This record gives sequence, C-alpha cells and structure tokens, in this order.
Amino acid sequence: MTNQIILAHGAGGKLSADLLHEVILPHFDNEILNELHDGAKIGKLAMTTDSYVVRPIFFRGGDIGKLSICGTVNDLAVTGAVPKFISVGLIIEEGFSIDDLKKILQSMSTAAREAGVKIVTGDTKVVGKGQADGIFINTAGIGELIDGVDISVKKICAGMKIIISGYLGDHSTTILAERHGLELPPNIKSDCAPLNKLVEEILNVEPQIAMLRDVTRGGLAAVLNEIASAANVEILIDENKIPVRAEVQGVCDILGFDALELANEGKIIAIVPADSAEKILAAMKNNLYGEKSAIIGEVTTNATGRVGLKTKIGSVRIVDAPIGNLVPRIC
Repeated sequence: MTNQIILAHGAGGKLSADLLHEVILPHFDNEILNELHDGAKIGKLAMTTDSYVVRPIFFRGGDIGKLSICGTVNDLAVTGAVPKFISVGLIIEEGFSIDDLKKILQSMSTAAREAGVKIVTGDTKVVGKGQADGIFINTAGIGELIDGVDISVKKICAGMKIIISGYLGDHSTTILAERHGLELPPNIKSDCAPLNKLVEEILNVEPQIAMLRDVTRGGLAAVLNEIASAANVEILIDENKIPVRAEVQGVCDILGFDALELANEGKIIAIVPADSAEKILAAMKNNLYGEKSAIIGEVTTNATGRVGLKTKIGSVRIVDAPIGNLVPRIC
C-alpha cells in the first residue's frame, strides 16, 4: 500500500480493495457495512451512495447525469430492492455551461422516469475554476427490499451457474474512444441503463438467487474475484461463452487490454441455482437489457477463492483482480 492516493485506487481492482480494507473500513466497522454489497440492507430498506466523475461528461450512449441515476438504481436493485428515491448533489466548476447543465439534468430526469424513481432532495455547490473538471455528481438512493429475497454471498455454493446479462466492455471502449478521438462503429456505445426492471423479472422467476452484482469498475474480473474471495469458492468461466463484441475485442487486441477488466454500466451477473438457470436466462433474454444474456460458468467444488478461465484452446488460466485501471475516470 502506497502512502499517497493514486488514480488506480479508484479503479475497482486490487488497489481499491486494499484502500477499502486497510484504510477505510477500520474506521467504520459495523455489521451492516461489513456485508460489503453495492448497498446496505437496513430493516426492510436498502440504501446506497455513489459519486460520478466520468470524463468526458458527454459520451455516445449517455452522459454523467444518466450515469448517476442508472448507477444508483442498479446498486439498489442488485441488493434485492425496488429503488424508490434518490438524492442528488451537484459540485459545479465556475464557468460551467448552463446549457450543458440543463442537458445533464434532463438526462437525469429521463433516466429516473424510466427506472420509476423520484429525485426527492439534493444540494448544489460551486467551486473555483479548475477545481472540479466541469461537474461532479453525488447520489444516494433508497429502495424497499423485496419480501422473500435474500441476496448474499453466504448463499453461494458449488454447482451454481454464473449468468452475465450481455456484452462486456462497451462502456470502457466508448469512453476511451471519446477521449482520444478514435473512430468506432455506430453500434458501439455506452451500455449505461437502469436494470431494476430486469432484476425484478429475474427475482419473479427465482427469488432464491444467491448473488447479483452490477459489473462496473474493474469489470467482470474484479467482481468475480471479490465474490470468490468472500464466499471462499472457486468460480470457473468459459471464454467461448462470454459475450464480447468483435469490435471491442479488436480494441483490446490492439491496445493490450483484457475485456474481462473493462468497466460496464449496464450489465449484471447473477449466481443462481443450477436447476433454475435456464428459466432465469430465458426471462433475462426477454428484457431489452438482457437480450444477449449468457450462462458463462459455474461455481466449482473447490474452496479456493480463485477465478479460473477455460480458454478457447481448452487450457485454464487464473483470472486475477486487476491491480490498476485500464481506463481511469470511467464513472
């Protein structure tokens, strides 16, 4: 652990985990926080908070405003809650365009309506020129936990299947292209989307799903490593079954990226009982945001805390949690 914060501490990988466990959690230790899910369960409610510092603030498929609402909604949904209310804090740099602010607020309003949530309180601060990179947004969300649903890493056991809700890496690839002026085909855009209705449909099919997580910073590699470590299980995924667009894989090949480490803003994984996997998959495919869902692996009988990848040539390699960040300031 270094003695100074670096960008990689915010990337969702190993350095983020080190910062959380070695620096932050020792000061705030309690049984609710120690669940370390995307949101806290408090009685019949779930609560989450997040901050958004994406650069650029406008990108193909969304902007910082849409991202802030969708991210908050998704964090609540994967705890097994129905999102209800959101707060919004705006930190705006002096000189920021009022027209751009209106566009961002309109995006937030549109995303909130789609998700069925209300923005009910907030705050606005203005800082000096050069102190906020345009605009930062902080949100908090509250949802109602669904009766009979218990999303917990403690429920994960051998034989369960891993389902991903669609293509990996679209968001990171889009942000990277926007920053560096790269040309991408029109079908490549951020996957930023509210996934609460998709989650509700999954839980209607199978309330006893063990785990749901949205696959954001650090990508699939970071999320699966966190889960495998917390549950002390081995997760084995199949490279041939993981959905990645050819164009995104091409960018990865050229730049030396791993699609498993690319951030997403509209994808979830579900860890589900094997005998329910196919009907859950069918339900996901019937939703706009789950049309390309796929069963990509399973929990093995080995208690190792590791993630393995069965490669296209039939070998198995270990998938480590990313240490730094392939693309910083992604959300």
